[in-house]
Amino acid sequence: MLQIHLIRNEAEDVIKKLQIKNFDAKEIVENLLNVDVKRRSTQKKLDDTLAESNAIAKEIGNLFKSGKQSEANELRSKTTELKQLVKDLQEELNNLENEQNNLLVQLPNVPHESVPAGKTSEDNEIVSQEGDIGELSTDALPHWELTSKYDVIDFELGTKITGAGFPVYKGKGAKLQRALISFFLDQAIEAGYVEYQPPLLVNEASAYATGQLPDKDGQMYHVPLDNLYLIPTAEVPVTNFYRDIILQEDQLPIKSTAYSVCFRREAGSYGKDVRGLNRLHQFDKVEIVQVTTPEKSYDTLEEMLAYVSGILRKLELPFRVAKLCGGDLSFASAMTYDMEVYSAAQKRWLEVSSISNFVTFQSNRMKLRYRDKNGKTTLAHTLNGSALALPRILAALLENNQTPEGIKIPEALVPYTGFDIID
Repeated sequence: MLQIHLIRNEAEDVIKKLQIKNFDAKEIVENLLNVDVKRRSTQKKLDDTLAESNAIAKEIGNLFKSGKQSEANELRSKTTELKQLVKDLQEELNNLENEQNNLLVQLPNVPHESVPAGKTSEDNEIVSQEGDIGELSTDALPHWELTSKYDVIDFELGTKITGAGFPVYKGKGAKLQRALISFFLDQAIEAGYVEYQPPLLVNEASAYATGQLPDKDGQMYHVPLDNLYLIPTAEVPVTNFYRDIILQEDQLPIKSTAYSVCFRREAGSYGKDVRGLNRLHQFDKVEIVQVTTPEKSYDTLEEMLAYVSGILRKLELPFRVAKLCGGDLSFASAMTYDMEVYSAAQKRWLEVSSISNFVTFQSNRMKLRYRDKNGKTTLAHTLNGSALALPRILAALLENNQTPEGIKIPEALVPYTGFDIID
C-alpha cells in the first residue's frame, strides 16, 4: 500500500508513474487528497477538543481544592458536552480513516523508474539469454506425452480425484519432484537463507498484508467456514512472520526460504498454453524472501537474480531474463524480473520464476519497520522470488533431455534422484 504522505506530496508524479502500469489513478488520488484534508482537519479538532477537556478537568480539580464547588460543578457540564464532541469526532475520524484506507488499497505500487512501458508480456525487455537452445529430433514429444510414455505423471487420475490442474506424480516422477525440492532448498541454505516450513493456509490479515487481498481475491482458494485462504506461494506466510514488528538495523538483511505446496484458481486460463504442467491449480515451489533496508533493496534484487540464474545453470537449462514492462507488473511489485527456460519440444519460453522488489508496499500494509543506529524507525523493503517453481522446470527437463534411450537427469540432480535416466 502506498504511503499517504507520498500521495500528498507527489500526487502528480504518482499519477504519471502509475500510467506506466496502464492504471489511471487520477480520480482515486483526487478523492484521497480530499479525504486526507478532511481527516487531518478532524484530527486537529479532536486533538484540540481533548486538550480543552483535559485543561478543564485540571481546572475543576483546582476549584475543588480551593473550595469553589459551585464553580467546579458549572464547569462539569462543559466537560459532558466536550466528551460527547470527542465521541462524535472520533467516530468521524474512524470513518474517514476507513474511507482513506479503502481508497489506498485500490492503488497499485508505483513502478521503478527503469521499468519499461508496455501492456503485455510481449513488451517485456529481454535483459540476457544463456544456454544452447538446440534442436530436438522431429519425433520429439511434449512433456504431457513423455509423462504418459514413461509413466511418471498421471493427469487423468488427478482429474478423477480432484479436477483438471491437480496431477498425480508417480514412480520416478515423484522422486524427481522430491529431488528438485531438496536441491532447491539445499542451494538456498548454502546461499545463507534460513529454511522454514510455513502453514499452507493464512488468515485474511496475512493475505491483505502481502497484497493478495483485495486485488487477487478471486484467484485464491477460500475456506469460508474458517475464513482462511490456501496460500498461492510461501511468500505470503513467510513475509508475514515480520508483520507488526520493529526490527533492529543490524538484523537486516533477513533471508528466508521455504518449500510449500501452492494453490491458485487460475480462473479464465485455457488453451494450448495451459496443457500438462504449463499451468496448474496445485504445484510445488521453493520461495526465497528477503527483508532489507531501502538503500540496499535494488542491489538485493540483482543478487537474487544472480542466485536464481546460478541454479538454472546447474540444471543445464537454457534460460533468459526479462524485465517486466509496466502492464505486466503485478499489483504489488515495483520491479520484477521473470526467469524463463526454453522448452525444446514446445518451442517456446516458459516462466519459472518471478523475482520482485515491493519496496514499502507490503511493509506499509503489515507495519514492518526497523530502527536504525540513530533510533529512527523506517519501513523496511521486502523482496521475494521463486527459486524455483517446479512444474515448468520439470516440463523443460523432460522435454530438453529426451533421448532414444530415455530422459537424462542433469548431473547436479543425480545425487538427489539416485538415478541418471528415466527409461
